[in-house]
This record gives sequence, C-alpha cells and structure tokens, in this order.
Amino acid sequence: MHNPFPKTLTILIYLISISYGYSQQNIIQQWEAKGNPVITHKYTCDPAAMVYNDTLFIFTGEDSTGGQSWYNIKNWCCFATTDMKNFFEYDIPLYAKGFEWNKGEFAYAGHVIERNGKFYWYVSTNTSGIGVAIADRPEGPYKDVLGKPLLTNENSPGKKHSWRTIDPAAFIDDDARLPDGQGQAWLFWGNGACWAVKLNEDMISYDTDYGVKTISIEGEMEFPFTEAPWLHKKDDIYFLTFAIGFPERIAFAVSDKVDGPYTYKGIINEIAGNSNTNHQSIIEYKGNWYFIYHNGGIQTDGGSYSRSMCIDKLEFDENGMYKPILMTTEGVDEIKK
Repeated sequence: MHNPFPKTLTILIYLISISYGYSQQNIIQQWEAKGNPVITHKYTCDPAAMVYNDTLFIFTGEDSTGGQSWYNIKNWCCFATTDMKNFFEYDIPLYAKGFEWNKGEFAYAGHVIERNGKFYWYVSTNTSGIGVAIADRPEGPYKDVLGKPLLTNENSPGKKHSWRTIDPAAFIDDDARLPDGQGQAWLFWGNGACWAVKLNEDMISYDTDYGVKTISIEGEMEFPFTEAPWLHKKDDIYFLTFAIGFPERIAFAVSDKVDGPYTYKGIINEIAGNSNTNHQSIIEYKGNWYFIYHNGGIQTDGGSYSRSMCIDKLEFDENGMYKPILMTTEGVDEIKK
C-alpha cells in the first residue's frame, strides 16, 4: 500500500507511537490543529473522548459532505493526540453496516470505554437501538459483539417516539465495587428522557434486577431535555450534561449519587453556530479540562448535517460548578512536555 507520509514523518510518527504506547500502523492522516474546527479534511460529529496510555482518543461519527438534508452518517472515526496540537486519524474503525440488525446505515452517537484491556464501543443506530462493538486496541478495528441490540425502545419507557434509544454514554463509578473489585459500570442514554442501566462485569449485558431507571432531573429548566447525556465525576460530585431544546444548548445537573436525582444548574453552552444539534464530551487530560463538541463551522458546506469537531477549555467556578463555555475559533493551547 502506498505510504501517504514522507519518510521523515513516518519515522517521527513511529517514534511518537512507541513513546506513548499506541499503534501507528493504521494512521491515515496527521496534522497540526489550527484552531476550531480541529478537523477540516472531513466532517465529524458527536465526539466522545477517552484517555488511554497518556493519549487522548476522540471518537466521532463521519458526517457526509455538505448539502445534506438529513443526518447521513455511515461510519465512525477515531482520532488521537498527545499534546492537543498534533492530531492523528486512524483508518475507519467501525461501519454502521457492521451491525447487521441495524435498519439502515445509521452511525449515530456513541462512546468508547476500556475495561480489562478490551475496548467497548456503545453506539446509536437511530430507531434500531443501541449496540456494542469490541476491539483489542482503542483504534480498532471493532466488531459487533452481540449480533443484536443491547437496548431497544422497550428499554426506554415513558416515551413513544421511535428514536428515543440513542446517545449512549458509559461511566465507571469507582465508589461502587463489583465482585471482581472493579468499579461499577453504567450506561446512560436517551432522547426525550434520560435512562440508565448498571452494566454487568462482561460489559455487554446489564443488571436486570436493577433494571432500567429513568434519571430524575429536578428544577425548572429553560427547555426540555432533548438528548446527549454525558457523565463524569469531580470532587465527589456527579456531573450530568445533556442537550436541551432544539436548536440544542448544553445544560448540566449535579448529584451526590450516580443515578440521581440530579439538580439542574443551567446552560453552559449555547447554540453551536450553524448547527441544530450540540453534542458534548467532557474530559480531564494532563491536568486540564476540555469541552469537546461539534458545530457547523466549516463554511460554506458545513451546517446541521455536515458538522465539525471543536475543542475549548472547561473551567470551574469557586463553588466547583462549571463556568459557561466560551466557544472560540482559536481553540486550546498546545500541551508542552
């Protein structure tokens, strides 16, 4: 196969990959970010971030080229960085058609999480439900592990619309322990409401005794809950972020229990320019907190259906709550070694 990189760059990528412990064999792109959007050679949406072996991996869907009339997403992507400046793209790790039960090629929002050296990718497929793919490396390739959905609309009670079982977000709670001594894994999801299950140790089934819980968010919200739950923990506080309204803003709520009830705190991210949707990933990496999202910022072809991944700083106030996100064209600073 033709090597897309000059010899000196290939050697550099190899040395970096050895240093940070990730594979360089299926890297297909390398570039320096020039601000937001971070990725400009293709359209990317619904980012989900994971830190592994000192590397920040970002998984997205790949939106089709501009001029679309709907969310035309047929595969997912995997990107990586070690300094927030130099980014790599791996070969396509997963296709929507890899899930034979997926009614149509819908590669909607997902989330990758690691446990016991395996990587589990929970994905949305529009109306067909949430599936699980597995890989031995974060960059894949991934393969459908169940041959059927993990969750369907039957697992999303209280609502009737057919696309409610979407936007999975995985979280491991170290405050609760499984029999093997590891933290309890959870999966949140939803459109129109937020639901959650406790994942079993195998990560591909859930605790039927606990069942499905509808997550309660208390307090008056400016707009109804839409979708895109994301969960993380800081200083013994569980932070649940999610999209509200349409066009979407990102709001947040907090709790002292992973499954709530949560107390609504407000909007932290307004409408992400030229995009009806607003899908976030929040993560700490090398001592900094980042808000990773998409907008329609590649003009003139960008928009609600040809979106682009962006990264901006996330900061906390004196009470330990989020400060509003300042969306920028400059993006974030390089992390110096």
